[in-house]
Amino acid sequence: MILGLMLVVLLVIVGVPLFVVIASSALYGFSSAGVDLSVIGIEIYRIVDTPILIAIPLFTLAGYVLGESKASERLVKVTDALLGWMPGGLAIVSLFACAFFTALTGASGATIIALGAILYPAMKQAGYGEKFNLGLITSSGSLGLLFPPSIALILYGVIAQQMDIGQPVSIDDLFLAGLFPGLLMLIMLTAWSVYTSTRSGSEIRRTQFSVRALLHALRESIWELPMPFVLIGGIYGGYFAISEAAAVSVLYVLIVEVVILREVPLKKLPDIMRDSMVLVGGVLVILAVSLASTNYLIDAEVPNKLFALVREHIDSKLTFLITLNIFLLGLGMILDVFSALVIIVPLILPMAVGYGIHPVHMGIIFLANMQIGYFTPPVGMNLFIASYRFHKPVSELYAATIPFMLILMLAVLIITYWPELSLYLVNNNH
Repeated sequence: MILGLMLVVLLVIVGVPLFVVIASSALYGFSSAGVDLSVIGIEIYRIVDTPILIAIPLFTLAGYVLGESKASERLVKVTDALLGWMPGGLAIVSLFACAFFTALTGASGATIIALGAILYPAMKQAGYGEKFNLGLITSSGSLGLLFPPSIALILYGVIAQQMDIGQPVSIDDLFLAGLFPGLLMLIMLTAWSVYTSTRSGSEIRRTQFSVRALLHALRESIWELPMPFVLIGGIYGGYFAISEAAAVSVLYVLIVEVVILREVPLKKLPDIMRDSMVLVGGVLVILAVSLASTNYLIDAEVPNKLFALVREHIDSKLTFLITLNIFLLGLGMILDVFSALVIIVPLILPMAVGYGIHPVHMGIIFLANMQIGYFTPPVGMNLFIASYRFHKPVSELYAATIPFMLILMLAVLIITYWPELSLYLVNNNH
């Protein structure tokens, strides 16, 4: 065991790709236990044979196509027409637009790059402070991870379903569970934005509400706006499964953006497909070898031993949860959400269930922390993306995001210690 751990650390130090590190640890573990190594191939085939898995590449492709179109501009126009008249209206527009766009595309970095080009100069022109603008756009780029059809929610569900934890974890339940916690985060940041704008020394300009402007914005977005309602309504209305909803989303987006609006040229589709599938391929390879590695960990009773070790020092469920939050915040700074899901969830999920935490609630806690980790100093990924996008030093982004980070940390505590917030819709759906 110690030799295997040293091997993994050495591979990480020399910069070997993550899937090679995980696969090597699985190979070494099974080999040292005298288990036929064909078990890894069997595990990879088992994950490939999972029907829900097809939703990940399909939703990713749909998100990439939307990212190449002008859907982000139309989304900002609609939200501005609806909310821009309120105190802090443009800030609220930015929050909701970023959350919605990230949920559809599955990539917080893409949201900062795509919407930042629109929102940052608009907020600056409206009179918002530089520090506030940078902090809001950088922090809101990851807010969509809890809203359907989030790829991260689907991936957590796939991993949880492959583990024998004694409780079912459906993607439908995860989609429902993320709604109220996600809205809580948006509402708390909205309250902060309103407070900041009213306390600002400079005059913050608002958009005058106009039915005509709203109707014009709705008319421009008439093809994209129905998409989330069709998907969510179709899933919970029993018309199609998650994988079928993903197929519908790709078909819908291709027809709208390529055929009707013609914003994405047909000749560009192969490049978009290639880029999206490179991302998906990396995630699925890591997922496959990770689940093979998880099998070894379960056979070696590593989760049980970890749980026993933690139980020796932590008796209280509440103490375990706060310790878990601290660990996950640190994890979010050094790993992207997909890598964190496939590596850490197999280890902590059995422990969480052992402490009486519902696996669906555990998924929401995990992703809520990952959202904050994206922009937590010193190495949160969104900090560097925003620094590149807005041509600002990373140190300036550190200071700008701290108020938003503290607010979202408070939201995470509420989500963690109030499980009914996540499970209310789930329980009422059964």
